[in-house]
Amino acid sequence: MSGIPHSHKENLIAILTGTFVVSQGVFFLQQANLLTGGTTGLALLLSQFVDLSFGQLYFMANTPFYLMAWFRMGRSFALTSILSGGLVSIITDNLHHVLEISRLEPLYCAVIGGILMGLGMLILFRHKTSLGGFNVLVLYLQEKFGWSAGKLQMGIDLTILTASFFLVSPMILLYSVIGAFMLNLVLAMNHKPGRYVGNVKQQAEA
Repeated sequence: MSGIPHSHKENLIAILTGTFVVSQGVFFLQQANLLTGGTTGLALLLSQFVDLSFGQLYFMANTPFYLMAWFRMGRSFALTSILSGGLVSIITDNLHHVLEISRLEPLYCAVIGGILMGLGMLILFRHKTSLGGFNVLVLYLQEKFGWSAGKLQMGIDLTILTASFFLVSPMILLYSVIGAFMLNLVLAMNHKPGRYVGNVKQQAEA
């Protein structure tokens, strides 16, 4: 029994929505100089030391994973992932033109940033695409072996954050771990193989 496939229009709207939500989450992390896991965390960290924007570093860090997606998960998945990653890069780099916040608590930034990134990634995952980076690897392993994408991503993210111990203050690292935990909690609870597969009649009646 298979579910009703998403139309091209629905997939496009999902990509626009998901990348917009992820970008808001990254923006909150940026405001408090927080990090996260994956290529997003690497780009946020490097942007504090080199004269390149988050978006530029983010897309560069994801490029090898787009190639992996092309050969391992198909052309369609790779192309939509490139589109999604590119949109996050562009939106995040330009949010300061339309959004300015005078005061934010780092803990709030960690929690809301992690939740928004998790929700945005969840939208993309449900429409068979990703942001590139380690998303490609964990989705491939989930499809291949049935392993939880959220738990795999959490393990990778915590490893990267732990490796940042000597580059950021303990409090920044603590808040960053909280943000990464919230992100992956959203994914672990809501993105599990087979949970949302139902027959056509059930979905049509919902």
